[in-house]
Amino acid sequence: MRLDGIRVSPCGTYHILIGKPLYSARFKQVLPYHEPGLAAAEDSSGSFHIDIYGKPAYSARFTRTFGFYEGLAAVRSGTKWWHITKDGRAAYKTRFMWCGNFQCGYCTVQDKDRLFFHIRKDGEPAYKDKYLYAGDYRNGTAAVRKLNGRCIHINEKGQQVHNREFLDLDVYHKGFARARDTEGWFHIDRNGNPVYAKRFLNIEPFYNGRAYCIEYSGRIIIINESGRPLTDIHVSRNEKRRPRR
Repeated sequence: MRLDGIRVSPCGTYHILIGKPLYSARFKQVLPYHEPGLAAAEDSSGSFHIDIYGKPAYSARFTRTFGFYEGLAAVRSGTKWWHITKDGRAAYKTRFMWCGNFQCGYCTVQDKDRLFFHIRKDGEPAYKDKYLYAGDYRNGTAAVRKLNGRCIHINEKGQQVHNREFLDLDVYHKGFARARDTEGWFHIDRNGNPVYAKRFLNIEPFYNGRAYCIEYSGRIIIINESGRPLTDIHVSRNEKRRPRR
């Protein structure tokens, strides 16, 4: 059975396929299915994973469970977080204050000192440094916030990708990343260089060569990868804010 045809019901307590319940059981909450065909679910006994028949995949119970990514799922029991395999067993011995999901073979975690870094699937740190925050890897690069508050890109060995630091930073998407300096938001290339001079109030990643941007004036435009405006998004001036009550 293809998992992409299965949906969470509108009430969030079971799964549906072609508009019909996938199984007879009902839960307090369910999350979408992920490979290897398991979904996070919760009932009166706790949180766990179910198969496509709505049956528990193992006997263990947790405080929270999340979806499987790259063969492992993040779970919480009390204040401790870690990852489990499809049979409910711990993937490693270490416990964390929080875990993300594995992406590209690495996962963001938070330690007891509230600092972030990435681990490998054996639970060991991918590098020696720690950060105020660390985002997911994409195509071998992650955006992290250093202890000085500045943001940089690192590779899978924890090495800085370029020598630029920013106030805010996003992961690379199709060769470009969103970045913010004291003047505003813009896009940078793989070397950390701005691809245009203009700064914006807010921007989105490039989507097939175009990006949605908001100027400080409130004007909304679409730009190309060199920063040239292509389209204005006109918003009716008759729209007014609702009065506060």
